[in-house]
Amino acid sequence: MSLLESTMVALGSPCPDFGLPGVDGKVWHRDGFHAPVLLVVVMCNHCPYVQAVDGRINALAREFKERCDVVGINANDAGAYPEDGFDAMRSRARDQGYVFPYLWDESQGAARAFGAVCTPDFFLYDEARNLRYRGRLDDNWKDPAAVARRELFEAIQALLSRRSPSETQHPSMGCSIKWRL
Repeated sequence: MSLLESTMVALGSPCPDFGLPGVDGKVWHRDGFHAPVLLVVVMCNHCPYVQAVDGRINALAREFKERCDVVGINANDAGAYPEDGFDAMRSRARDQGYVFPYLWDESQGAARAFGAVCTPDFFLYDEARNLRYRGRLDDNWKDPAAVARRELFEAIQALLSRRSPSETQHPSMGCSIKWRL
């Protein structure tokens, strides 16, 4: 496992278009999400950093249902990491009760277009689909009981209130994306 921090893509960047298959059998596109705010989470099954927070991501999706669309994208090389393959994604989404689409980026093109480098990597877009937050979920990935600041939650609330998220944004950290060689 190689620990990395997100690259902090430039705020204001447009949301890349994508068309990716979901574990629900649908093909999902950027323009198929209609809530005022869109949260893209680059994630996977096997990363302990994702496993530590995926319940919180799911709770966030429930909290902001219909006001903030959440989508998970897995781009890991399933040949080298079979636990991140499409069938395993279906199982994980079912077992964890994901309430958001979980998409397979087999070509890894979407993850590259987003500028993702780690799992989880968070990208929050406003109604015009411009990047407004690219940081961590909260201030304690290990222990949900010790979280003092829910930074991503606060950023979503700000956008929904037509305010700008805090300019202080700390990078997310997690396992490196498993790129195909």
